[in-house]
Amino acid sequence: MEGLADDVLREVLTRVEGYAHAVTEFARVSGSVLPLRAFTRMSPELRAGSATSSGTPVRVQLLGSDPACMADNAAQLARLNPAGIDLNFGCPAPTVNRHRGGAALLDEPELLHAIACAVRRAVPRHIPFTAKMRLGVADTGKALDCGRALAEGGVEGLVVHARTKNDGYRPPAHWEWVGRIADVVAVPVVANGEVWSEDDWRRCRAVSGATDVMLGRGAVADPFLVRRIRAGADASADRAAEWTELQPLIAEFWRRVLAKVEARHAPGRLKQWLNLLRRNFPQAEILYRDIRPQADPRVIEQLLSAHGIPLLRAAA
Repeated sequence: MEGLADDVLREVLTRVEGYAHAVTEFARVSGSVLPLRAFTRMSPELRAGSATSSGTPVRVQLLGSDPACMADNAAQLARLNPAGIDLNFGCPAPTVNRHRGGAALLDEPELLHAIACAVRRAVPRHIPFTAKMRLGVADTGKALDCGRALAEGGVEGLVVHARTKNDGYRPPAHWEWVGRIADVVAVPVVANGEVWSEDDWRRCRAVSGATDVMLGRGAVADPFLVRRIRAGADASADRAAEWTELQPLIAEFWRRVLAKVEARHAPGRLKQWLNLLRRNFPQAEILYRDIRPQADPRVIEQLLSAHGIPLLRAAA
């Protein structure tokens, strides 16, 4: 979710009720202790009780391969009293994996255990300590060992993205492996991967046996999915009503993006979100088609207004 689920999108998405917590993009840990400002820049929520304005707790994620350095950075981060500290062993990006980060470490359960142990010692007990993993690098041969290594190393919860590193984001997600890992660890296990709809959620729960699910791109593409999941079997999507509710959220997103990045980069961020929203909203498809060739923020605003997006003045 790097470059997508930043503080701007977290703030907007959590305006929809239903999330137990959110997780930041990862902070790369490599050879030094990051200054406090690096953590607050990535997670401005740390300055506000480590929660979005809607009250959704935000956990901060660390990525790295050196146990001592990870522990030192976790101790530094703990000074800011985050809502939780999470370890990333799930990122499949080649640029990350080449530097021994993310899912590339899943061939080394001993190293995962060493990192978890070191960070556990550094993190005060009142701060939740969790990790996210995939099923392996090329295959699932060490999935159970990795799950055990992290749980026995002290993590209090485990999110399992039900694909290997080499699978990337290609369907399907192998949810049955979430249940297999849950069977061999003594901590709560959360399922993740390919949950785009209520039907996906029901099948994921049935196959994995997991009580909870983490939404990633599914939440970005359908901001109201979490609410319908919370509502249970009787929930159904009224896309017209949801689009009406989504319009001011798009306006707020645009306002916050303009306040955060250079104006020339803002259109790309909006197009990125609309590209996912159009999976579920025909109105987003039309808006995306009109905005896609445009690069001038002033033209973008004219188009947003023409499509009924209630624009607000950007923050100074």
